[in-house]
Amino acid sequence: MASGEGRMLACRMLRTRVVLVLLFCVVLPAGALAAEPPALARARAAYNAADFEAAIDAASVARRQPEWADAAALVIARSHIERYRRTANADDLTAARETLGAIRAKALMPRDQVDLVVGLGQALYLGELFGAAAELFETALARTQLLTDTDRYLLLDWWATALDREAQLRPADRREAAYVRIVSKAEQALVEDPANPVANYWLAVASRGSGDLDRAWSAAIAGWIRATLDRPNSEQLRADLDRLVAQALIPERARTRPRRDNEDPVETLREEWASVKEHWK
Repeated sequence: MASGEGRMLACRMLRTRVVLVLLFCVVLPAGALAAEPPALARARAAYNAADFEAAIDAASVARRQPEWADAAALVIARSHIERYRRTANADDLTAARETLGAIRAKALMPRDQVDLVVGLGQALYLGELFGAAAELFETALARTQLLTDTDRYLLLDWWATALDREAQLRPADRREAAYVRIVSKAEQALVEDPANPVANYWLAVASRGSGDLDRAWSAAIAGWIRATLDRPNSEQLRADLDRLVAQALIPERARTRPRRDNEDPVETLREEWASVKEHWK
């Protein structure tokens, strides 16, 4: 098994899929959209189109109407968060925090309330308060019935990534609990939706992070096969699992296997993984 520091370094290398594209598109009931002022509707549309400057401008107009001020402020705050993620301009993150802190949750519709919690979690994450961010994301995960499948997957990835980053900051002997939480949540998500690409990936990663390399190997194989249940997401999931297996699981499991005669445990594991990929294309 790799040392704690070795696992942490490998984790940094592997997390090429860290949540970089999470954009919660606003999907509100048709009646609610019809009641909104045009400026707020334009702001939501601009945000969903990733035109954050236009979203801020339109939402600033809508914010002048007291009834819609909080919903408009949410669009403004989330737009600043997305701009920060693009440019790393600290002023955007500051503006997002200040705007989020002034929003009255009870003045929002249920879906916007979820997005507010997500926005607060993102602001914490981007401020490198990963453990606190995970707590906010977990709160939002309790209301995922209000989200689309895509948003639900991405929120789970934010949560797991936040816990992963928090674990990497801890001493080696205090990381296991974070990964056990991820394993449990991934297992639950897969019971509800076996095709969930994020849960399939994180079950393998977190099993490895907790030190259970055999479970991680089995989860990677199962995830590779379950990828066939969701073809639109299968290519990315399989690329992530292939990287995890090649860069981490094969060398780490090989070190735990006794060498027999001329057998190379690394090559044996590579052949086993190649066989899985060949039989389950």
